[in-house]
Amino acid sequence: MSNLSKNGKRIYIQEVSVRDGFQMEPIFIPTDRKVEFINGLSRTGLAKIEVTSFTSPKAIPALADAEAVMCRIDRVPGVEYAALVPNMRGCERALSCGVDEINLVMSASDSHNMANLRMTPQQSLEQFEQIVAAVGGRVRLNASLSTTFGCPFDGEVPLSRVLDTVARFVDMGVDGVTLCDTTGMANPAQVARVCDAARQRWPDMVFTAHFHNTRGMGLANVLAAAQSGIDRFDASLGGLGGCPFAPGASGNVCTEDMVHMLEAMGYDTGVDLEALLVRARQLPDIVQHDIPGQVVKAGPWTRRYPVPAAKAAQGA
Repeated sequence: MSNLSKNGKRIYIQEVSVRDGFQMEPIFIPTDRKVEFINGLSRTGLAKIEVTSFTSPKAIPALADAEAVMCRIDRVPGVEYAALVPNMRGCERALSCGVDEINLVMSASDSHNMANLRMTPQQSLEQFEQIVAAVGGRVRLNASLSTTFGCPFDGEVPLSRVLDTVARFVDMGVDGVTLCDTTGMANPAQVARVCDAARQRWPDMVFTAHFHNTRGMGLANVLAAAQSGIDRFDASLGGLGGCPFAPGASGNVCTEDMVHMLEAMGYDTGVDLEALLVRARQLPDIVQHDIPGQVVKAGPWTRRYPVPAAKAAQGA
């Protein structure tokens, strides 16, 4: 066993399936079932769970029960409970429910921001400043930058624009920044460049990476970010999720597949993979369709099977 396996670097896994995943589902998942599922996730060793989004119920009816879910879940020590907040009204609702963290979101590109939020990036930044002032340090604030690695409408997003936007976040006093591959356009070399540049400029900032597996490069991008020093990753159980404003976008990087890869390489995720797989096996029944995760189907690499009789005879 390597030294890495014995003394692996700590990686923090942040689950987004119950927000990023459930918001994309065509059926409404009952509140009781959401609460039960989140309570199960809370006991798997995850560092953070993004529970819901305090957006308009008309815009995302799947999350119309945001207050009920956030107020009813068990708060397990050591787990942070976050919510996505799109505007000041959403901020007020989130604060009334005792969230640990408010996650603000905007896009690095003009077209995606207009499609997703109906405002320019500059208008989003101005709204962020208002929310930061209103929160006044009562809870943690995280700023998520969508289309960091490319926009399906505008194409490549210059690194300078990404860094300039992150600089605005830092100047506001946010506690963390998430670099988001919202549309699955990133590649490992690009991920390394962006993460290296961000960490070099702001070595004390808490950075998270958020990848989608739209083009099959999700886990490769996770590894590239980890090797560049990123130690916090968003992921979605079963690979649920996507982006309604990204043509062809599939789900997020699958949590159990990511934990499996990192643990096999010697990283310490703090997650009980078997407990996580128990929850992943519940998902098809909850969302009423199959899920793209692989490890839940094939089992972890440590699983051993009996040798088939014919093979045993050939090897004798």
